[in-house]
Amino acid sequence: MWFAESAKHALICRIGTRLCALPLRHVVETLRPLPVAPLAGAPEHVLGVALIRGLGQPVVDVARLLGECDAEVTRYVTLRLGERRVALAVGQVLGTRELALDELQDLPPLLRHAGQDSVTALGQIDAELLLVLNSARLIPPAEVMQAAADAEGLAA
Repeated sequence: MWFAESAKHALICRIGTRLCALPLRHVVETLRPLPVAPLAGAPEHVLGVALIRGLGQPVVDVARLLGECDAEVTRYVTLRLGERRVALAVGQVLGTRELALDELQDLPPLLRHAGQDSVTALGQIDAELLLVLNSARLIPPAEVMQAAADAEGLAA
């Protein structure tokens, strides 16, 4: 799990009706939504590609990835994992929080492969369920990443 040490800092977001945590070490920035160009053949949860700071980045609708359709998007959260970047379309960015191991639990066996392995753990903030997201699983397939890179080349 991404929270293998005693505690990890996370960005807390509202995604559709869900409260979610993203590893803060992968977050580059949050910003208002930008225009998105659809990509033919992209998975349903990939809205397309947006130019963010001059870079073509895939935009992932995390609510759709988690099985919720038509969720309001008011912010993008850009993530960087190595050389790969992606913008996540989220409802609200609520702030940062330190999550301790004793606040989190592994997914039950029945749910381990739900949501395309995008949820890595469960927690709670106040009385609300918290889904801890796996940043690496939010990155679109290689062909979508290549299409985003091609779009960046066209904009240059």
